[in-house]
Amino acid sequence: MKIGITCYPTHGGSGVIASELALGLAERGHEVHIISYATPFRLRSFHQNVFVHEVQVATYPLFKFPPYALGLATKLVEVTEEYGLDIIHAHYAVPHAASAYLAKKILRSDKLKIVTTLHGTDITLVGADKSFYRVIKFNIEESDGVTAVSNYLKDRTISEFGIGREIRVIFNFVDTNRCNPCNEPCSRMHFAPNNEKILMHASNFRPVKRVSDVVRMFGKVKEKMPGKLLLVGEGPERLFVQQIVKELGLSKDVHFLGEQDYIEKLLGCADLFILPSEQESFGLVALEAQSCGVPVIATNIGGIPEAVADGKTGYLLPVGDVTAMAQKALELLSDGKLCHQFQKRARKRATQLFDSKLIIPEYESYYMEILSKS
Repeated sequence: MKIGITCYPTHGGSGVIASELALGLAERGHEVHIISYATPFRLRSFHQNVFVHEVQVATYPLFKFPPYALGLATKLVEVTEEYGLDIIHAHYAVPHAASAYLAKKILRSDKLKIVTTLHGTDITLVGADKSFYRVIKFNIEESDGVTAVSNYLKDRTISEFGIGREIRVIFNFVDTNRCNPCNEPCSRMHFAPNNEKILMHASNFRPVKRVSDVVRMFGKVKEKMPGKLLLVGEGPERLFVQQIVKELGLSKDVHFLGEQDYIEKLLGCADLFILPSEQESFGLVALEAQSCGVPVIATNIGGIPEAVADGKTGYLLPVGDVTAMAQKALELLSDGKLCHQFQKRARKRATQLFDSKLIIPEYESYYMEILSKS
């Protein structure tokens, strides 16, 4: 198949999944074309059968903001005409599915199919803005195929938008080989020279991620045992979080590591991963942690319970309950035998349920199913 994938190229779950999907499909012999305003961070080097097309959007005095959705539609038309795409896979209902629909209408093509994957923000946040309601609902209903990354997201989409069509659940995935114990891990001594316990969090530092809860929880853990905290990512809350670290007197024990293309290289150092979000449609980063055998302390909201097995691969607690999170963290970190059991189950869950070799063929089969429909 000749597959076009349009996605955000930035660090985040949807960009990671779209990029890894492209690589997996290319390895299986398909021709994959990435269409975005920049090269996704995991596709910056050469990959056989993967082609990147950057959308150029000119700035005109007439427009207050550059019309990216129109530029994307134009580029989708050009790539489809030049390479004969069979499918455009849009990651997010807005703006990508809207641009794909417009491109299909410009081409007047019944053969070109559109598959839209809902990742969460388009439904849970953008969908909450009523000004986008009609266009999101339209994009979902007019796509030839629609997938969601969790059962939670599927149910919420149907509920909020009154969708009557099928939405196929295809879970997020990871390449579990990247966390193979035989691979070279990061240096614990660099971050924890006295063999302190290492806790980790990674996100885009938006308010919904509640990174301040991570710091406060870590402060409570530090009262009982030596520890270090690794914070991975960038975003609008970073300065606020830095201020909290300073106020709690934790500056020597908290490392801000910025954005990392491959978090697996750091997870090899972690004893525990923390994800206290107030909204997650799946929680890909929690799956990445489990793939590396790192137990997860997270909130029991959204799609996280589909990724993390409460009491087996981690603990799921109410949003904002920093004290309970710290207690569970101490319970794991202070009991080597219990922690080892969680580590083994975490790794096993990732490899048996969410490995890329299991999930990518599901997308491949779904494409074929959509293409077979007249």
